[in-house]
This record gives sequence, C-alpha cells and structure tokens, in this order.
Amino acid sequence: MTTTRRAATSPTGVAPELVRRLLETELATFAERHPRTRALHERARGSLLDGVPMNWMVKWAGPFPLFLESAAGAHATCADGHDYVDLCLGDTGAMAGHGPPPVIAAVERQLRRGITTMLPTEDAAWVGEELTRRFGLPAWQFTLTATDANRFSLRLARAITGRPMVAVHEHCYHGSVDETFAVLDPADRERRRVVARRGNLGPAVDPGVTTRVVPYNDLAALERALSDGQVAALLIEPALTNVGIVLPDAGYLEGVREITRRHGTILIHDETHTICAGPGGVTGAMNLAPDMLVIGKTIGGGIPVAAYGMRAEVAERIRAAVPYEDADVGGIGGTLAGYALSMAAARAALGEVLTAGAFERMIPLAARWERGVNEAIERHGAPWSVTRLGARAEYHFMPGRPRDGADQVAHADAELERLLHLWVMNRGVLMTPFHNMALMSPATTEKDVDRHTEAFDRALEALFA
Repeated sequence: MTTTRRAATSPTGVAPELVRRLLETELATFAERHPRTRALHERARGSLLDGVPMNWMVKWAGPFPLFLESAAGAHATCADGHDYVDLCLGDTGAMAGHGPPPVIAAVERQLRRGITTMLPTEDAAWVGEELTRRFGLPAWQFTLTATDANRFSLRLARAITGRPMVAVHEHCYHGSVDETFAVLDPADRERRRVVARRGNLGPAVDPGVTTRVVPYNDLAALERALSDGQVAALLIEPALTNVGIVLPDAGYLEGVREITRRHGTILIHDETHTICAGPGGVTGAMNLAPDMLVIGKTIGGGIPVAAYGMRAEVAERIRAAVPYEDADVGGIGGTLAGYALSMAAARAALGEVLTAGAFERMIPLAARWERGVNEAIERHGAPWSVTRLGARAEYHFMPGRPRDGADQVAHADAELERLLHLWVMNRGVLMTPFHNMALMSPATTEKDVDRHTEAFDRALEALFA
C-alpha cells in the first residue's frame, strides 16, 4: 500500500492527489466548526482588503482566517470558542507569551504616568544597559519595528563608510527593507546576477543596483561580493529563519566576521527571530562580535519596540557623520521611537519575562517538540527532517537539513504545508502560517507540545499509511 501511494509522488514522498483529498476534508471541517468566524470575515470584507487588517493574514491555512477573541500565555481562543495551543506566537512578536503579567503591570503604570513625550525616561537607560549586557554592544537606539532598525542601520553604515551597496543572504528576512528582497537569478545562478525576489511588490529601485546577494554558508561567495570595496554593510540573520531554519556550518559565522572586518564592511546581526537561541541570541550563545545588532518584536512583550546597537568605534563614526542641526531630518527617526510606553514594556519583558531562567525552560520544550516530530517521521517513514535553534524548531520536506535558503525553497510544497497547518489547527494547534515552525514561550507546557506531537503523528499516518 505504501508503494502505491508513493507512486508518482512529489519529492516530499506524498502523492499530490492524496494531499488534495485530505485538504478538502479538513477545509470542510474547519468551515463547519467556525460559523461565527466565517460571519466576521464576511463582514470584514466590506471594509478591509480581503477581509483582513494586514495582507499576510490571508495566509492562514483555513478557507478564511481565524478571528480571535482572546489570548493568554501560550493559548488563544477564537470567536467560535475553540481553544488553541499557540506555537506561532505572533511570528515571534509574542515569544514572551500573550499578555505576560509583568508587562501588563508595567504598561498599566506607565499609561497613568504618560505614554509619549519625545523625551527619554529612566526605563530607556535600563533597557540600553540590559541590551549591552546581553549582546556586548555599548551604544543603543530605539525604533518601533525591526524593519526600521534595519533600515536605519543600513543608512548609518552607508554614511560612515561612504559606500553605496549592501549585502544580504539569499532568502533572508529583515522585515520590509527594500534592499533585502533580492535573490540570485534562478535562471542563471552562475552569473550571480541579482534580481527582485518573487513577490517583491513595487520595488522602489531595482535591487541589482543596491544589493549583493550571497548564499548562506558560502564564504567564497561572500569574499567575492565584498572584494571590490563597494559594500557598506552585510546584514544577516545569524541563522536563516523565515524561509525555514538554516543553521550555520561550523566556523561559518566566524569566517563571516573575518571577511567583513578585512574588507571594511559593517557586519549587522539581525537577531529579531534568532533571539530564540538564548537571552543574547546567537550572538551571545556563540560569543560573536558584530559591528551592529538589531532586535525587535520580542523585547516589548507585545508592545511595539525594537532596538539597534553598535560598537563604540561605530558610534564615534556615526557621531562624526551626523551634524547636530540635521539630527531630526536625516531619514532616521520616528516620533514614537523610544517612547515611554514601549520602554516600560521592554524593561518588564527583558527584566522579568524573557530571562535566562525562562530560556532554560523554553529550550528543552523545543527539544521535546523536535523529538516528537522526529519520532513520527521515523515511525511513518517520511523522507523529512527537523532543525532546531534554541526555543524554535521546524520540519522540512527533505531528508537532510538545508544548507542555504535556495535548498529550502527547492523542497517547499505549499499545498502539503497548508494541509499540515490546517490539520493541526483543526486539532487545536496554531503553527506559524508562513512555514513549518513552532516557537516556545515561557508559558508553554509539555502538554501543549504533546498536543502538537499527537496531531502531527495522526497527519503522517493519513499521509504515509
């Protein structure tokens, strides 16, 4: 029977017609169980584009997105009253858990003391000191999003180096920064021509003009990209995450540091997702030394805030490059950047929620999730694999772990991914809708993890029996 079902399959080992048949059943089940959510979505279509407040919300696996009534800790409740274990956690934005009590208390206090004043607070100094302790960089600035922190870091790198180009890893994710939506031309990768990534909407400038693209784990390609001295900054996730988790080869990140330093290129670590590796992200866990570092989403416990830090030498160069009279019109800022409410939230989240002790609980839970998924894969003979980075883990539709983003993309299967996400959602588990990722929070429990393991095992039984 296994041979029959796997005949004429995709590389995932699953026959596409079986995926479609199971998906039809799961879509019908979802629709039947969510009448109020359907009604809310139909109402929203009258005023919201596609019935959602942000376009990526259409990517949830159901026939219409869930509408939530509430979320607390590691659980969420939809408009139809169903309880879900949330392993998406706002795509890392709620990594501290939904509504962590210390953050709620800090925000309530600050709301009565003033929300925003365009002036610093003592909380801002505390958060800067804590970020210095975690990441080793002595000078920090704040924004509302990691996108802005990345954008401002690139502007500053260009300003202090006088160079026009930036470099990124292929299939990276750094928010909506224009220069980063670039890949190597898939029709002719050998020429290393940079083109806009699929789905890059209305790029302001052809990314081939602004960006050099380097495959992850390819030091020779990085050496070539930086060799002419035109690249101001290399902006990287220390491990790829948004395309699917891709881990660095032994010595890769150390090689990146040596090459960038030798060519005078500013090395920027974006730890917005890779903070899952520990209190100091991959940078702290591996004792790395970037020139600049960006962190967003997680550090506010659900309140918008992000930060970018820099080495002392970079800070001095920035001071010299930014005239006092132009500090508010140079393309770096935002009236609410560093505002009092976000600083109060960040102090509570970093000081009382996302602590070293929290990671000591979260990382073993991710290892438990990884182990459960691996055992199901082995039990059912699926040609898949699992990768984990600290408190985050992900399964891939390929027998070995990917070494770069193109490898991960080549083994993607959107319809199978949708089926698996919908399958576990119909059984009370929310996964990140963009890929097969699960994230642990300080509020996640072993029981929560095991709910996913049971649902995932049943899905593989249906696919590989």
